[in-house]
This record gives sequence, structure tokens and C-alpha cells, in this order.
Amino acid sequence: MELRHLRYFLAVAEELHFTRAAARLHIGQPPLSQQIQALEAELGVPLFVRTKRSVQLTEAGQHLLMRAREILGASAGVADELQRIARGETGELRIGFTSSGVLIGEMRQVLKIYREAYPGVTLRLREMYTHAQFSALQRGDLDIGFVRFNDPSPPSGLALRLLRRDRLCLVVPEEHRLAGLAEVSIAECREEAFISYPAGSGASLLDYLNHLCASAGFVPKISQEAREALTQIGLVAVGMGVAVLVAPMAVLRHNGVRFIPLTDEEAYMDMALASRAGETSPRIQGFLTAAGAQEERASPRAETPARLAVPDRS
Repeated sequence: MELRHLRYFLAVAEELHFTRAAARLHIGQPPLSQQIQALEAELGVPLFVRTKRSVQLTEAGQHLLMRAREILGASAGVADELQRIARGETGELRIGFTSSGVLIGEMRQVLKIYREAYPGVTLRLREMYTHAQFSALQRGDLDIGFVRFNDPSPPSGLALRLLRRDRLCLVVPEEHRLAGLAEVSIAECREEAFISYPAGSGASLLDYLNHLCASAGFVPKISQEAREALTQIGLVAVGMGVAVLVAPMAVLRHNGVRFIPLTDEEAYMDMALASRAGETSPRIQGFLTAAGAQEERASPRAETPARLAVPDRS
């Protein structure tokens, strides 16, 4: 039994007149009568009682009318669902983000634009370190990542889209010897005890701190490890050491600490949108389109130092 047979049956059952049903279906009456007869033969039961003056449903026909409406309604729903999937309007999108991501307007605005455009898509957000996001994207466990990454070459199989560039700051207690400075170089911190992310955590900022210090000719002394930036700031406040964090983290400032911009040319961290290279998923493409719309609306970024050349966004 094919769906077209059910459509033919439904037209006759609702019209109770073969000529009107044929006109409704835009086919001739004889072919319609033949299709109904073929359906009755296939099912092995009469569906209509026909006389010269009327057409009536049998009891079996009345039951099939109910089921035909259900089946045709469901089939129409499946087609609509498939079309929505093809347009990226339904399903689930898995998004990773670093802790500083939720503190900046770019991430919030992209999410807002996307949710307004695709309200039927469920968003699953996970806070993850940058390198953990890269691994999850490569495995297919994540669809989009908001990452901190300065390397111009993305990891294998991934594509990066720059969202913004943020100055790195030295976080010190208010009574620290450097606390009165308007800015500071990383070289002036060679004797400091640093509080940073745990080794092997996948936090890109730890790798970059090592890079900055190496460029200044020393290896940082990591005296304390903490997985959360807020914890690091708290440890700075009680005098356990200093930390290097991105400027947007200053909104988490604890009483008794100062954020001092680092003057080094390389003292910045990019925020980028990561996805698999050559991605064809309509949902992911829709999210990247939302990111493009956000960029068009964005005003100049106060956190981007004038002396730093921002990479081409094309």
C-alpha cells in the first residue's frame, strides 16, 4: 500500500463522490476508480458501498479513514522535520567555551543572534580548556569552540575564526611592589612566584605564559596551581603570588588586587571560534553565519591594543 493510494482513498472518503474526488486530485474518474479497486483488492476488504446514487464507507472503510489521516499527517510531519534538519533549524549544537568566553560581548552576542534565528536548536554548552576543545572537535564530540589561541596555524583538521584580541595583564596584590605601575613588562616579573593553571590541563594561557617568559630570558616559577581564574585571583589577593590573565577577567577582580597591562608586543591572547575545516552541517554553518552577523554589528574593541596588528578576518 502506497501513500498515494491512501490519498486517493481519503479524497473519495471525504467527498463520498468519485467525480468530485477525481477533480480534487486532478485525475480522471476511471483511473481513480481503478486505484480504489486495486486498494480494496490489496487489503482484501471492501471500503465503499457503491450505488448509482451514493457512495458510503463500510465499517472497514471508516476505520481506514481514521488511520489514513493519521498516516498521511505523520508522513507530512516527517517531511517537514527532514526539511527543518536540512535547513539546520532543529537538533542539537554542542559548544565549548573557555572561562573568559562568557565575560566578553562577542560570545554572548553570537549566542543571542543564533538563538533568535534558530529557536528549535538545543544548545549544549560546556566549559573546557582550549586544547580539550580542540581534541573534542577532532573526535566529533564538539561542534563549535570558543578558544584562546595565538598560533596562526590551527590544529589539524580545524578552522579558526578570530573574534577579538585581548591584552594580558599581571594580577598583583595591592601592596605589591609593582602595584603602583600603569603597565609592566614580563621581564620585570622574573623573580615573582606565579599562580597559574595546572600543567597538562590543556589551558592555552599556561603555554603562552611560558612562551612570554622564555622570550624575556627566564622560566616562570609556578608556586601555586589553580584550575579556575577566580581562584587564581583569590590566591593573589592573599599574597600567594602573581598571575597573568586576559584583561576581561578584571570584571572578576577581588578586593585587594590590581590588573596591570603587560607592555610586551606578544602579551595578548586571541579569542577565536573553532570548528572542523570543511564543515557541512547546516546547524554549524548557521552558527558561523551568526558569528559573521555579530562581526558586522560589532563596534571597535577597546581591549584591542592599537600597537597590535589584528589578523585579517577574511
